[in-house]
Amino acid sequence: MPGTNLTREEARQRATLLTVDSYEIDLDLTGAQEGGTYRSVTTVRFDVAETGDERGESFIDLVAPTVHEVTLNGDSLDAAEVFQDSRIALPGLLPGRNILRVVADCAYTNTGEGLHRFVDPVDDQAYLYTQFEVPDARRVFASFEQPDLKATFQFTVKAPEGWTVISNSPTPEPQDNVWVFEPTPRISSYITALIVGPYHSVHSVYEKDGQSVPLGIYCRPSLAEHLDSDAIFEVTRQGFEWFQEKFDYQYPFAKYDQLFVPEFNAGAMENAGAVTIRDQYVFRSKVTDAAYEVRAATILHELAHMWFGDLVTMEWWNDLWLNESFATYAEAACQADAPGSKWPHSWTTFANQMKTWAYRQDQLPSTHPIMADISDLDDVLVNFDGITYAKGASVLKQLVAYVGEDAFFKGVQAYFKRHAFGNTRLSDLLGALEETSGRDLRTWSKAWLETAGINVLRPEIETDADGVITAFAIRQEAPVLPVGAKGEPTLRPHRIAIGAYDLDAGGKLVRGERVELDVDGELTAVPQLVGKRRPAVVLLNDDDLSYAKVRLDERSLAVVTEHLGDFTESLPRALCWASAWDMTRDAELATRDYLALVLSGIGKESDIGVVQSLHRQVKLAIDQYSAPTAREALLTRWTEATLAHLRAAEAGSDHQLAWARAFAATARTPEQLDLLDALLDGTTTIEGLAVDTELRWTFVQRLAAVGRFGGSEIAGEYERDRTAAGERHAATARAARPTEAAKAEAWESVVESDKLPNAVQEAVIAGFVQTDQRELLAPYTERYFEALKGAWESRSHEMAQQIAVGLYPAVQVSQETLDRTDAWLSSAEPNAALRRLVSESRSGVERALRAQAADAAASGE
Repeated sequence: MPGTNLTREEARQRATLLTVDSYEIDLDLTGAQEGGTYRSVTTVRFDVAETGDERGESFIDLVAPTVHEVTLNGDSLDAAEVFQDSRIALPGLLPGRNILRVVADCAYTNTGEGLHRFVDPVDDQAYLYTQFEVPDARRVFASFEQPDLKATFQFTVKAPEGWTVISNSPTPEPQDNVWVFEPTPRISSYITALIVGPYHSVHSVYEKDGQSVPLGIYCRPSLAEHLDSDAIFEVTRQGFEWFQEKFDYQYPFAKYDQLFVPEFNAGAMENAGAVTIRDQYVFRSKVTDAAYEVRAATILHELAHMWFGDLVTMEWWNDLWLNESFATYAEAACQADAPGSKWPHSWTTFANQMKTWAYRQDQLPSTHPIMADISDLDDVLVNFDGITYAKGASVLKQLVAYVGEDAFFKGVQAYFKRHAFGNTRLSDLLGALEETSGRDLRTWSKAWLETAGINVLRPEIETDADGVITAFAIRQEAPVLPVGAKGEPTLRPHRIAIGAYDLDAGGKLVRGERVELDVDGELTAVPQLVGKRRPAVVLLNDDDLSYAKVRLDERSLAVVTEHLGDFTESLPRALCWASAWDMTRDAELATRDYLALVLSGIGKESDIGVVQSLHRQVKLAIDQYSAPTAREALLTRWTEATLAHLRAAEAGSDHQLAWARAFAATARTPEQLDLLDALLDGTTTIEGLAVDTELRWTFVQRLAAVGRFGGSEIAGEYERDRTAAGERHAATARAARPTEAAKAEAWESVVESDKLPNAVQEAVIAGFVQTDQRELLAPYTERYFEALKGAWESRSHEMAQQIAVGLYPAVQVSQETLDRTDAWLSSAEPNAALRRLVSESRSGVERALRAQAADAAASGE
């Protein structure tokens, strides 16, 4: 029985047999305020290829509680007989045109999959939106659920009085609360969309050289006062300008709406002309500029998808990476280069966040080639990872350096024109790039896209007595892949730059020389630097052109340890921070030494995104990578430093807000907790620090986690903020309380019940797992393994994944945790997706054990 899965071979066979022309989808959502189910009527017109047989057979996908009618070419089929296991069998298909009509009752969800229904506690109104990637259009209408069976889609929706309906096509005027949309261009089912409810909207237009594209921004009315639509439109217009010039292809759809929707599982989704975005990006309180940069990157990422993914779509999910990597590369490139961009240092953020994510993912036992082997839908559902997005984008950045930016974009332009509204494979893009660049990319593709793992680059430097370089080479290593990973270690060709930095008279690290070259094989000589005086710091992969872990030589590391904050540019600082963090994760740098490095340089770090990343990394390092006997002392040192930086920060600055959050995350002494309490009730203030709604919840959650606040205080705070966000924050705070009763209540609500919506379940899990409650959480290790398989098999993918990853006993860093995990993996027979998630979590505990040993050794324990 296939369940809800679909194999690549099944999809290939179906695509060989069928060509889909159009869908007409009629939905009755008049009962959405009450929930339950809704009527879905789908009419599909498709052609069947000549097979040599008089009649063929296939199937269409549908996930629905009830199917009432199935009519094929005018003949009524027995729904009870043909609808089984998320499929409707289609026997007796005729060569040529076929018409299928399916009438079903489909279900609203609270999991963020299919047609999600949310009731806003502020106005008690229901708000709906669809999320179809990967295989969830079939939860709303019968569909051939694979990306290469493109078609036109015409939606007709009946909705409650006063509601708005938004889809891929421009919004029509309703007649008697019925909205009849024009058919879309030929697109894939997973990028169709419906957003329905009494949404608030703001409208504008993008105009240039006779082109006019209507723009819309939507959110719930309860968030309207916080919606900074002018800033969102500004970023959107910059994206239109830059992408249309670079792609030499006008925006391919009739309008462009961006809809900020509640309880969204991802950051955003590239539905054609109707992008859905998590509404946490409508900021209710003061946030740092890094949050605005991330939001802008998300906006640009989804806009880039309108061309790469929506106009031209992958044939099968093997090339999911190409969609996501291209959009990730394009978002950063646009932010860096678009005229008027507020974030021209976006490559610093890319190095600091995306690369760090990729490096972590690439060292897990689930590491895989960028071009992953996706055999079925279960594979792709867990493949939205740091390799698909961040490593792929890093490799594309190197490809741009390798073929040249002009040749790269000329190839992309040819690709769009050649395959508009069609489906492609990787070879189609590489072929276009070979034509425009004149380079043979087959060897490059094999080394970078078809192999797994990460390389390490180390400088090997010899000098004479006067400090003049007599030999310089770059050694490339291919570490052994983690146990369980497929493939072999691979040395790859790299295009990198080497930066030579010296301290100037003012104590700043300034680049005096830059050498760009190709690195290939185990050892690459760099004759350009021989005969020159050795600089204070030698930085490999300067400008972050390639994808590799970089190590500093001993002398450079010593200078960086003392002067990391003294680089005049943000990108080399970010690269050094990343190298130090990676060394800590690899047990090459003790946690106590990493903490010392951060404390010596973070005060000079101007990039707020880097500062916030360092906050998270230091806390993780102390919680997981420090020797247990030293942990409390390190936490004390860090917390005292966060408070000192909070008090010293410029009033009202982003840094002040970031340090306030960092302080709250580890506040521990009675005096520190008293300060949080006093900041909450207003008896103490810090000049410039606005203790607004979101910061209040940060303080409340910490006070709850240490036992200072109980149910009544949390309830009181929720009364101040009776919103959806307030509900989530309160759920986190309740689950964070350090009592057996609070943990049991949280566990029951997530594991033993399936009533929580996705966002609230996520919030409860976040509160349940507290790193300073290890003893209290210890009994839940066994309960996790007892419940996991049942939860996985009974919940939707999104909900089950939250449980599998979020409740894994990662804070129990011990050999016993590894042994229990191994025993479960060998006895439970989980499917490949669940095995992967648990193995990844296990790898984190294994890494933490190595790092703890390194930290203990550094102190002589």
